[in-house]
Amino acid sequence: MARTKEFDPDAALQSALELFWQRGYEATSMADLVDHLGVGRASIYATFGNKHELYLKALDRYNENCDPGLLRELSQPGPALPAVRAVVRRFAGEAGSGDRRLKGCLITNTAAELGAHDPAAARRVEASWSHVETLLHSALTRALAQGELPADRDPRTLARMLLVLMQGLRVVGKTSDDPGRVRDAAEQALTLLD
Repeated sequence: MARTKEFDPDAALQSALELFWQRGYEATSMADLVDHLGVGRASIYATFGNKHELYLKALDRYNENCDPGLLRELSQPGPALPAVRAVVRRFAGEAGSGDRRLKGCLITNTAAELGAHDPAAARRVEASWSHVETLLHSALTRALAQGELPADRDPRTLARMLLVLMQGLRVVGKTSDDPGRVRDAAEQALTLLD
């Protein structure tokens, strides 16, 4: 008869995600995971694989749940440009204050820590960024079609610029004590939509 798991794998994965998000991949040891999850090393390996596999599963979980309102915000009926502006301002606000500021974004953190030498992590980062860029591009294309954007603006290029800006806001916001720095940068970038 198969032995039943003595822990909730879903809760353990969420707990691992939080620890990785707080500390980063390299600074989180397997012993840290055992202590934080309250699960034996053998059970972690049997359920999730090694530390890297657990990290990738946590990153997938984060990607699935990180910003469920983004699609709704950027695809609502009516004018599209106010929604784009609101999203950029929300990112700036989150980057400059509160718990999100201290932890940053797990995707952005992963890009900085592992992106250059971990192809599996880099693929997940790229998938997340492509998703956000696609949502921004779609909203900006609607804005152009509805006459909200000047005719000489390229929605794809603007979407890419906003994506890079939003990721940069997260990096700077995580380390800067001046929330005005990210807010001012976001407002200046938004003038390109005028």
